[in-house]
Amino acid sequence: MKDLSTIFHSIFFYKPHTITLLTTVSSLLLYSAFTRNDDDFRENVWAGVRCVIFIFLVISVLAFPNGPFTRPHPAVWRMVFGLSVLYLIALQFFLFQNYQTVRSILLWTDPSLENFHIDMDKEYGVNCSDVSLERIWSHVDVFAASHFFGWIMKALLVRHYGILWTISVMWEITEIAFAHLLPNFVECWWDAIILDILLCNGLGIWVGMKLCHYLEMREYKWESIKDIPTTSDKIKRAVLQFTPESWTHVRWLDPHSSYMRFLAVCQLVLFWQITELNTFFLKHIFELPPNHMLNLWRLVVIGLIVAPSVRQYYTYVTDPRCTRVGTQCWVFGAILFTELIICIKFGKEIFEHTQILTIALWLGIQSILSMICLYGCVLYHRHEEKKAKEEKVPKHNSRTVMINNGAIKKNGANQQQLTSPVKRKTKAFKAY
Repeated sequence: MKDLSTIFHSIFFYKPHTITLLTTVSSLLLYSAFTRNDDDFRENVWAGVRCVIFIFLVISVLAFPNGPFTRPHPAVWRMVFGLSVLYLIALQFFLFQNYQTVRSILLWTDPSLENFHIDMDKEYGVNCSDVSLERIWSHVDVFAASHFFGWIMKALLVRHYGILWTISVMWEITEIAFAHLLPNFVECWWDAIILDILLCNGLGIWVGMKLCHYLEMREYKWESIKDIPTTSDKIKRAVLQFTPESWTHVRWLDPHSSYMRFLAVCQLVLFWQITELNTFFLKHIFELPPNHMLNLWRLVVIGLIVAPSVRQYYTYVTDPRCTRVGTQCWVFGAILFTELIICIKFGKEIFEHTQILTIALWLGIQSILSMICLYGCVLYHRHEEKKAKEEKVPKHNSRTVMINNGAIKKNGANQQQLTSPVKRKTKAFKAY
């Protein structure tokens, strides 16, 4: 007789239970509808919103396509896709409101926001000539830690030193270009170069890439839970279900990449900048504290969406058999541009002060430097490929040597060299 863990793993998780799911959901709705107190209008609205999200995610598990990942379970990534669709729908709703309506909705969700306003007169990046170890260390806070771990995650997604360093450097240029619109983008040179590029970003990239190399070199042999004898090993196997099933070596830039593939990777760098810009503009336009739950939840949702989106975009860019981007990547693109449109629409007062020449210069620098950095990566890959081919070619031409009764005879040569007097059978071999 099978044990409980075997039944739970092999039957419940990987076999369809649509009727059971429908019965369970209906029972939960029936219980909730007739037992909860519906006197509070605010609580009623929140209950309705939670129920809509819950039902939509259930439908996502049943109807939406699988993503590129299978761990911990394909249903999880179908729910992520459903969550991205819900977020896109919410953005479409906000897009057709006015600023006061959106602000009122935010105040209704969190009344404490009414007392928060962004101080536009606050000075950033002052006394930059005062450089000391104590002052640099004073800037290492929770946001520096978030930068570090954020770049580890970016490295796990992109898995390419050249692209990651290009995104990192380009973001600092982006901050300089938009500092006249967002005051908190103003920072000292040592903050941008030492803390951001070298310490937080650079160390995060290095740790993330080392982790990628470890996962890439690791041997993956997965055993079913039902074949594991002990309970402790079964629990360990269940925990490992949340780790990758395998790890694929990525090759964004091939030595013989077409110009379309090259431009697609440059486009990835630009889209990454826009995604980061949306984060700062949204919280600035709608006056949200940096540590507010809406900001944190948005970062979590975007982080979950980006993982399969990058994978699908990589497949589209590198696989000639793939003729269209994946559905998750498409939805993320729609989210990206909808957020951008919302920022432009509701941030009119901010964008009235836009320095057109600065933004145009930023676009030009983004395009040119991205192409230069990525083309340098292509040249590096070509050099490595050429070096690998040269190492396979022998340094000396091979020659056939005949050994006959202790005498060595070289083909094409008249010289003979006596060696051991021991008689051996004649044989031929390659000497290098």
